[in-house]
Amino acid sequence: MKNLKKRLKQGETLHGCWLNTGSSLTAEIVGLSGFDWVLIDLEHGAGSEKDVLYQLQALEHTPTAAIVRVESSESQRIHRVLDMGAEGIMCPKIANPAGALKVVQGLHYPPDGGRGVAKMVRATGFGQNFAQYYQDAKDNVLGVAQIETVEVLNHLDEVAAIEGIDVLFIGPADLSMELGIFGQFDHPRFKEALKETVNAARKAGKATGILFFNTYDYQTYHDLGIRMIACGSDATFVAEGARNLSKKLDSFRSTHKIQTS
Repeated sequence: MKNLKKRLKQGETLHGCWLNTGSSLTAEIVGLSGFDWVLIDLEHGAGSEKDVLYQLQALEHTPTAAIVRVESSESQRIHRVLDMGAEGIMCPKIANPAGALKVVQGLHYPPDGGRGVAKMVRATGFGQNFAQYYQDAKDNVLGVAQIETVEVLNHLDEVAAIEGIDVLFIGPADLSMELGIFGQFDHPRFKEALKETVNAARKAGKATGILFFNTYDYQTYHDLGIRMIACGSDATFVAEGARNLSKKLDSFRSTHKIQTS
């Protein structure tokens, strides 16, 4: 484990990005690039659970911690990726305290949850260090609830107070869509929702996170007290790099034509 949960509790600002191509190679490249954490996306990403295993293996020798966003809060989905060695779980569209409690049930072993016990899995060194993993799991496994619905805005204090939910992570695209102001991140209602989320997390001694799309927004969100910050994805990096290089080559080609005509 790479102490992601402990670092957030200490108030550090941690930088991350999304992995949505399902590629172990891009996972390794990003893991060696200086991010504190990455999010392997099973909700919208191109990869399957089998691809998650390969990505976790690729990230193992990097300094970057791996969180997996599962498709739902079903315990079996959570168990599988934790057994593979994920350091944390993000669950989308948590709407109320009952939904948050369901996440915690899948995250932790009894008596704190209902996670099934399996010793011969990757997370425990295939049985070699199960006792140590079991002892440390509650302090190491990060539980991230995504704040993306109108309903959850009425239950922020209750969700934040649940032991095992460590981060309230704002999903700006879905939240703004549900608020009827899609993509309007400067809208007063969206800004109000941000502040409400940060305040609820702060009162409960929890962290707040967000994914944003423009690096110029960094200061705004950091000043609000958001400490789990994500920007970009492996697909974005490849697409933007390819487009930028293609444009440069096109400009050279145009210049060359002018000079030789």
